Amino acid sequence: MEFELIKQWLVQLAGKYNVNPIIFGSIYLGAIPFFTASVAWLIRNIRKKKTIILPAFCTGLTFTSAYIYLIIVGRDVPFWVYIIIGIMILYGIYTTYRKIKKQLTDQEGM
Repeated sequence: MEFELIKQWLVQLAGKYNVNPIIFGSIYLGAIPFFTASVAWLIRNIRKKKTIILPAFCTGLTFTSAYIYLIIVGRDVPFWVYIIIGIMILYGIYTTYRKIKKQLTDQEGM
C-alpha cells in the first residue's frame, strides 16, 4: 500500500515538472556500474601517479547524470529541489572522497 502511494506521488510530481520518472530512474540506476568503474579507474590512476582529470570528470558526470537530466528537462522545478540536489552532490563528493581515500590507505597497508 505504501509503495503504491509513493509511486502515485512520484508520477504526479513527474507530470507537474515535465520529468519522465522512468527515464530519471533508468539514468539513476543505469549510471551505477559506470560510476563504480570510473571510481576504480580514478583509484588506479592515483596509484600509478597518472593524470586523474578524465576519470574524475567521468566519476562526477556519472554521479550527477540523473540530476543533470532533471535540471535540463524539468520545468517549474521549485528552488528547494536545486538546494537538495546541491546537498546530495556535496554529500556524494564527500563519500566518494572517503571511499577513495580508504581504498588507497588499505592498499598501502598491505
